[in-house]
Amino acid sequence: MIAPSILSADFANLAAEVRAIEGADWVHVDVMDNHFVPNLTLGMPVVESLLKATDIPLDCHLMITDPGRWAPPYAEAGAYNVTFHAEATDDPVAVARDIRAAGGRAGLAIKPNTPIEPYLQMLAHFDTLLVMSVEPGFGGQSFIAHVLEKARAVRRLVDAGELNLVVEIDGGINMDTIEQAAEAGVDCFVAGSAVYGTADPAATIEILRKRASSVVVPR
Repeated sequence: MIAPSILSADFANLAAEVRAIEGADWVHVDVMDNHFVPNLTLGMPVVESLLKATDIPLDCHLMITDPGRWAPPYAEAGAYNVTFHAEATDDPVAVARDIRAAGGRAGLAIKPNTPIEPYLQMLAHFDTLLVMSVEPGFGGQSFIAHVLEKARAVRRLVDAGELNLVVEIDGGINMDTIEQAAEAGVDCFVAGSAVYGTADPAATIEILRKRASSVVVPR
C-alpha cells in the first residue's frame, strides 16, 4: 500500500494534488498543532474539504496534544484511519476505542526513539501501527533505519496470528529506502517528496508499489 503525504503537495491546489495521485491506497494527511511538534499544518476544515474532493481513504496522522479530545471528530467527519501518538496520551486504548466508536480505524504512532515493547500488549486494540522513521514535525528528513526493528517485531506477531493490523512507516521513504522497509514487513508506505517531487506522481506510486512488492519478506 502506498499513502502519499500531502504535506509535500501544493497547499494552494490540494484538490488537484489529490487527483494527481490516482491509484494511491490512502491519502496521508499530517495534522500538526505547533504543540506536540514544532510545526503547524492543516486541520479539520481542510480534511472536510479533502473528503469532498477524493474517494481515496484519508489516513489522518495527528501530531497533536490531547488526542482524546481531538482524534474522534476526524473519524466522525469521515477519515478512514485516524492515527495519534503514543507519546501524547496516558491512555492510548481509550482513545482508540473512541475513534472506533466514531466510525474510524484507530492507529498508534511511535516516534523513532520510543520503544515498542511497552505498547505491544495494547496493539490488539488498534488497526494500524505507524512507525515513524523520522522525527515528526517536518517533511524531507533522512530515513532512520534502526526503527525497522520495531516493524519486524510487530510483523512477527502479525504473522503468528497474535495481532491483526497494518504496519505503516512514515519518513524518508523513497526509491532507495522502500525495499528496506518492505523487507522488515511493512505493509503501508507513506511517501511525500518521493511522490510529489516527481513530474508524474501517479506513475511514481506504481513504481514504488512494484519495488515494495518485489521484496521477499523473510518469515
